[in-house]
Amino acid sequence: MSKAAGDPLKVTGIDFLREQNTRLHHTSDYNNGSLIVRRGQPFELKLTLSRELNNNDKVTLQLRIGEKPMQSNGTLLSMNARSGQTDQSWNAKICQTNGKECRIVVTSPADAIIGKYLLNVITGPSVYTPDKKCVYVLFNPWCEADSVFMPGDAERAEYVLNDTGYLYVGSTKMIRGRPWNFGQFEEDVLDCCMYLLDKSQLKPKAKKDPVIISRAMSALVNSEDDRGVVFASWSGKYTGGTPPLAWTGSVPILQQYYRTKKSVLYGQCWVFSGVLTTVMRSLGIPARSVTNFASAHDTEENLKVDIYLNENGGKMENLTTDSIWNFHVWNDVWMKRPDLPKGFDGWQAIDATPQEKSQGIYQCGPTPVNAIRKGEVYLPYDSKFVFAEVNADRVFWLVKNVDGKETYTKLREETKVIGKSISTKAVGKDTREDITGQYKFPEESPEERKAVETACSYLQSNNLGICEVTPPPEPLKANLKLGMEGEKELWPGQPIELNLIITNESAGAWTVNVAASCQLESYTGKVEASLATIKQTVQTKDKAVNSIPLKIAADAYLKALMSIEDELLVNVNIIAEVQETNEKLTEELSLTFKYPPLKVEMADTAKINQDFTCAFIFKNTLCIPLENCKLHVEGLGIFTMETFDQGDIAPGGIFKSKIVCAPRRAGLKKIVAKLNSTQLKGITAEKIISITE
Repeated sequence: MSKAAGDPLKVTGIDFLREQNTRLHHTSDYNNGSLIVRRGQPFELKLTLSRELNNNDKVTLQLRIGEKPMQSNGTLLSMNARSGQTDQSWNAKICQTNGKECRIVVTSPADAIIGKYLLNVITGPSVYTPDKKCVYVLFNPWCEADSVFMPGDAERAEYVLNDTGYLYVGSTKMIRGRPWNFGQFEEDVLDCCMYLLDKSQLKPKAKKDPVIISRAMSALVNSEDDRGVVFASWSGKYTGGTPPLAWTGSVPILQQYYRTKKSVLYGQCWVFSGVLTTVMRSLGIPARSVTNFASAHDTEENLKVDIYLNENGGKMENLTTDSIWNFHVWNDVWMKRPDLPKGFDGWQAIDATPQEKSQGIYQCGPTPVNAIRKGEVYLPYDSKFVFAEVNADRVFWLVKNVDGKETYTKLREETKVIGKSISTKAVGKDTREDITGQYKFPEESPEERKAVETACSYLQSNNLGICEVTPPPEPLKANLKLGMEGEKELWPGQPIELNLIITNESAGAWTVNVAASCQLESYTGKVEASLATIKQTVQTKDKAVNSIPLKIAADAYLKALMSIEDELLVNVNIIAEVQETNEKLTEELSLTFKYPPLKVEMADTAKINQDFTCAFIFKNTLCIPLENCKLHVEGLGIFTMETFDQGDIAPGGIFKSKIVCAPRRAGLKKIVAKLNSTQLKGITAEKIISITE
């Protein structure tokens, strides 16, 4: 029996037209049953009604967001779909009717509140709430009116939609790309971001603003202050959690946090950056992970990093509060800055690694990259700190004990060693892009000098080294050069065999006291073990080259290497004092460890929902056994992170692990593998497979 025209109108069903909407809104990759749309762009809903529409029937769409929705602050929206009129910037309009079905076009403003809205449809006295009642509204880099609009399809594909990438680590002379799965579309990741948005306690108006949201997320991704996502540790001992080097991506971290609501143990800078890229891309803010090599951590805001050496050339940890990290990974996010003067839109630096407090909590940014480049360090947020990370001077001091008193002698001040090879993954290619030029003008250029002068004018410190116009140093009477010969890369288990080289580039004869110290350090410059010191006096004359051998048995460093669950490197500091002139020279050199390769073997293509086998093969080519080997593997859209315990592998030993998997999604997919052992940390491998329908 058909319903009479006078019967009350009821909604009997809603089709969210997910396939059509998510394709147009670039959200079809999200592993989430609800409708996900981007703001500033229309989407359609199909209503099924109890009868055909009459002219006087009312159809009102209601959207609510937050705990106490109110019309006054835009968290309660009522849209008359018959007239298309609304008192808010949202609107809904019936665009098509067909019997008992009608289609409604809903348009959100380009500055809509980001988050999870609940949908009701009101027809007279009847209120219909669908099963999947949530509609997620995200930022829209495809919409010109959105403040995160990013021109260029290739750029949006990389910085918003790419769910894998690289985090660059190592040192200026030895840059390595570490594969990282961002996984912003995986199960629970978007819901975790929504939970963080709620946890931020931002006011509704602030939840429209990518500047405020990105700042809040830089705080929430670390556990300090607010029991955020990742707990930071550089202790070298990671019991009760996952060592920072074991993670292959952000997904297991965000999923664990969302399930337990407890901070996940443990992270270091690249983990914080990887997770923050995931959170930003998941919310729709274009983001990239950025690595700064030779990164200054200037605690005193004087643009100087002071390194104190003892008489043997060893670094004195108790005096050194500033530090230079071999690398530090933070993030750039793309947005307009209507809160600032013109000229500072585009990339903004944010950093979730807890280093220094900003406005009382551990958060950093967003600071315009262009402001860092120009030295405009008065601009919010935290531009002074980021400017120092890429521009500080490094000063070496010699500390001597004279008659029971410590004396300090400045050995060397370097202006061009900080902020090198600033790196990110290139757009559309698996290669490194050097973006140093976006952060600073070329060294010694007039623009660079002006930028430093500008920055100095805003810094209040009394002893700004970088700002003093220092006369060029007097030419040294004894023109000596310090250096090192030998392998710069070391196989673990092999002895360290180096020659320290003193080259006399003058015609004079000199007596030189040489002190050298060899230490095992982490990437943050923390000394984990002192391996050897040398003190020797050499006579040099007439362009002579003197060589001092430095040999350290493998046993001297292996114990420290095995006791610390971080990747370490060997650092050598040399101090030379010329007796005749009292001139002092210093040089710092480092060696990195190299590892046997891990291989991934599988077919180049596979079909969706059909099993294929992936094998991981490793041969221990070292002369030492590798103990407690753990293999961590992950393939987005194929399998979640798994850990295989491989036990001990003797020299020459081989292991082969297999995993059988059935891919759930089509497209190019990447499998990432990582091997850690007591002796070696962070051997990675990856392979791409094309999954077809």
